[in-house]
Amino acid sequence: MENDQLLKEVTARAEKWLGDSYDAETRAEVKRMLDADDKTELIESFYRDLEFGTGGLRGIMGAGTNRMNIYTVGAATQGLANYLKEAFKDLPEISVAVGHDVRNNSRKFAEIVADIFSANGIKVYLFDSFRPTPELSFAIRHFGCQSGVNITASHNPKIYNGYKAYWEDGAQIIAPHDVNIIDHVNRIKDVSEIKFQGDKSKIQIIGEDVDKIYLEKIKELSLSPEAIARHKDLKIVYTPIHGTGVELIPRSIKNFGFTDTIHVPAQDVPSGDFPTVESPNPEVPSAMAMAIAKAKEVNADIVLASDPDADRIGCVIRDNKGEYVLLNGNQIVMILLYYIITRNQELGLIKGNEFAVKTIVTTETIKSICEANKVKMFDCYTGFKWIAAVMRDNEDVLRYLGGGEESYGFLAETFVRDKDAVSACSLMAEACAWAKDNNMDFQGLLTDIYLKYGYSHEVGVSVVRPGKTGAEEIQAMMKSFRENPPKSLAGSPVEVIKDYATLDETHVPDGKVTKLDFPTTSNVLQYFTADNSKISVRPSGTEPKIKFYMEVHIPLPSAADYDACAKLAEDKIEALKKDLGI
Repeated sequence: MENDQLLKEVTARAEKWLGDSYDAETRAEVKRMLDADDKTELIESFYRDLEFGTGGLRGIMGAGTNRMNIYTVGAATQGLANYLKEAFKDLPEISVAVGHDVRNNSRKFAEIVADIFSANGIKVYLFDSFRPTPELSFAIRHFGCQSGVNITASHNPKIYNGYKAYWEDGAQIIAPHDVNIIDHVNRIKDVSEIKFQGDKSKIQIIGEDVDKIYLEKIKELSLSPEAIARHKDLKIVYTPIHGTGVELIPRSIKNFGFTDTIHVPAQDVPSGDFPTVESPNPEVPSAMAMAIAKAKEVNADIVLASDPDADRIGCVIRDNKGEYVLLNGNQIVMILLYYIITRNQELGLIKGNEFAVKTIVTTETIKSICEANKVKMFDCYTGFKWIAAVMRDNEDVLRYLGGGEESYGFLAETFVRDKDAVSACSLMAEACAWAKDNNMDFQGLLTDIYLKYGYSHEVGVSVVRPGKTGAEEIQAMMKSFRENPPKSLAGSPVEVIKDYATLDETHVPDGKVTKLDFPTTSNVLQYFTADNSKISVRPSGTEPKIKFYMEVHIPLPSAADYDACAKLAEDKIEALKKDLGI
């Protein structure tokens, strides 16, 4: 009976999309779903509205209220436009920047977004073609815009697209604007409320003019031009994995002074079909296979990659056995911050007013690096918008050195407020040249960090629980972890519990509770053990899964002990998994 009712409701919603307000292609697609014997696709496409969340929209492309299409994108843009006109009513002119990635329909969606903004009297700076996400953030700040929109689904599969909304500081939107925008988007009840007819006089096409300024600003981040000059022929393999980094990242690396960037031709083809990979995600080994094969062919010093919207960086180095191995996101952030801080020390630039930022699930080794070098470190929630918020809060007081998260995102500059693979790839190549200048390969640099600060090993595990029962199971797991916290993990007593849902920090031995200094609550639990292990548990906000982030620390007595240390760390991770029941 329940299913019959759902089908009835879904059918009624779908039939509205057969009206004259919708284009012929959409109507034909909806009619096909209505006429099909199997109603699964119809139900999936119409059983709910695609939710405009705190980050915007993300969903499968197609016709329907639960899909990414010109009407759901249109409603989001009209809602955002309405809010901008309310929030900036005193300005003589409101302006926005609009960008997009290489995905199928991304250009079409970006042009529709531009048309709707312009129809609402808002000036639009629209990129002439695909661009890296961080350049959209840069453009917002460069042109003094009040907001921006980027059409991208990052590293999701090819059937997806997305819509990211930005505020005037170039960062993705946080409170109070996030909930206010959601409210205005939810008020759009009919397609007739969306102003699709653009005012072309309000749309300014931008492109190479912004590229040049952006790349020059990135070049100013270089800390070791002399080292690059001595190692300018460093063999760097780079792949954009069919994405937006294809032009600007090689240009930036060349700008820094490197002369030997080696491409992976098959992956230099921008394509929303991502034809050479199952998943266009640089943290997945299979996505890096062609680049690693090229590295072996040319005997490369380092392999660099970016995801489809070029905000996340992938990196492959040679280990102490000469094998090419993929760095994890924690290691990338750790290396980049270590390099930036060390070079600032060498150049006499550390004055005591510097800061760095990491997310709460990112490795604690970064905290050790910062403390040892008298750099203030801030923790924040997962998601780069929170790193940007810390930057905003401190920009007039402290000097920003860098910030990153375990999910392969890093930002070295203040003129962008989102993770940036263009600058991160350039600085990673520079760090490699600097290591060579100090008679180290990149594995030697990593080993040097571990010798100074202890070996750390980080592993993430996602437990998937789909559907309504899955969501209930995830809730029950979080409830159980809260009510029955583990007393020990991998043989070490739990000493500190942090619950970000209540902002309570509990010191277990004496039961003392203090308050965590965070701007809002979040459904995250953390356990810290006596032997410096850290376990973070949180449900995903976008997928039916619960995520476990495990981090263990082992002292590294000498470089010769590296492999033994790594084995001990892996064993400890397995013990943690067993104790956590995953």
